[in-house]
Amino acid sequence: MRFGIWALVHGSRGTFHDPEEPFDASWDRNRRLVLEAESLGFDSTLIAQHTANPYDDDWDELEAWTASAALAALTQRIEIITAVKPPLYHPVILAKMAQQIEHVSGGRFGINLVNAWNRAEYEKAGIDFAEHDERYAYGQEWIAVVDALLRGERVFHRGRHFQIDGFQIRPSDSFRARPSIYVGGESQPAQELVARHGDVWFINGQSLENVARLIANARSLPRRGEPLGFGLSAFVIARPTAAEAEDAFNRLVALSAQDAEIRARQRANTDPAVVMKHSQVPQNRPTIGTNGGTAAGLVGSYDQVAERMRAFHAAGIELFMLQFQPFEAEMRRFAAELMPRLR
Repeated sequence: MRFGIWALVHGSRGTFHDPEEPFDASWDRNRRLVLEAESLGFDSTLIAQHTANPYDDDWDELEAWTASAALAALTQRIEIITAVKPPLYHPVILAKMAQQIEHVSGGRFGINLVNAWNRAEYEKAGIDFAEHDERYAYGQEWIAVVDALLRGERVFHRGRHFQIDGFQIRPSDSFRARPSIYVGGESQPAQELVARHGDVWFINGQSLENVARLIANARSLPRRGEPLGFGLSAFVIARPTAAEAEDAFNRLVALSAQDAEIRARQRANTDPAVVMKHSQVPQNRPTIGTNGGTAAGLVGSYDQVAERMRAFHAAGIELFMLQFQPFEAEMRRFAAELMPRLR
């Protein structure tokens, strides 16, 4: 069982109107956050990629790939996982960048391949935003090229989108076969992509039953090489008692009511074909956090949350990518109370 944190690339992960966590998506905050997470024993950090803040483009947004290179140089142990949207980078350029960060980190780097959901981010920049399945078809070809390049192969490729004529990356990876490849998305094209090229599939926060079903389906798909690993995104609210946790949850729910206009704008910019937007919200209960957030059910007493995490682990989840609010204080609480129970 491994524990990771979502970097605060566009500020708070729960509500944007929390007096205990003023908006701050700066490099300085994220640097301090990841360094502290490493010192507390967290294993990974996930740095989402957006070229503009997906909630309000007047707000700050951390640039993922330059920040990851810097974090790779500053840290000693924690894994750096950086999201990438394939249409934003030619596969040769991205593979070269990824290989460099792998060397800077000493073999601690991972790519998180994601299918974009924020239409406005593309269209305002004049970048084509293809339909859902076409984006995955593009991603399949893109990651096939990146995968081969990261393995040090001399790549000859003739495809619909790319023509590569004997390109090879040097230096090759001296730490392992290649950096790790994580894949997000829950549609059938996403599952087929991760089965072919991914090492770990990131699943959005949702019920144990749904997660077990998704894992079983992914394991049934044709695959070569090592067995597929699984990660889960989740927002944690843990307290000494379940009643205290519920009070903390209700505080964030009440504050999030002030985010209504922001969330409406986000929904308007979201591709309705994205499966995540249909699967992550349980009935009759609000959620806090992104990528499913509290829909994973990690709200309760320390012992209750630990038991639920053990159940997800038994179903196949190896890496928990966690969110908190206020982030730093609750991250410390998790390290002090949950890590000893789970390790």
